[in-house]
Amino acid sequence: MSAVNDNLARARQSLTRVAPTEANAHRANGALLVDIRPIANRQAEGEIPGALPIERIHLEWRLDPHGSHRVEGITEDTTVIVFCNEGYASSFAARDLQALGLPHATDLIGGFRAWTAQGLPTQPGGTPAIP
Repeated sequence: MSAVNDNLARARQSLTRVAPTEANAHRANGALLVDIRPIANRQAEGEIPGALPIERIHLEWRLDPHGSHRVEGITEDTTVIVFCNEGYASSFAARDLQALGLPHATDLIGGFRAWTAQGLPTQPGGTPAIP
């Protein structure tokens, strides 16, 4: 196995990853879905309604539960479900959010593309990410 695959497997050990239908149910119960895809992907493929777009480069600053630059309402108790295109980068991102103090951070199995394959709601993309 390659080093990146080993690292990915280790990252996922601490996560309780969720399938698209589970993520949708968590969203209905107040979980925060965070879209880390670049705007070009969001424009081309669409977005999940209500998901917060935060590109990967800003993620830790916006979701640090004690940081001065965090998104309003983020606390240690916030359930965060991160997603990317296919569910790889989001696993690393969710692991990093857990290390920041968000124990309920996880990621979406299969990413946005699995969400759309399940026929779950989407909307046209292009929402600017939170800088």
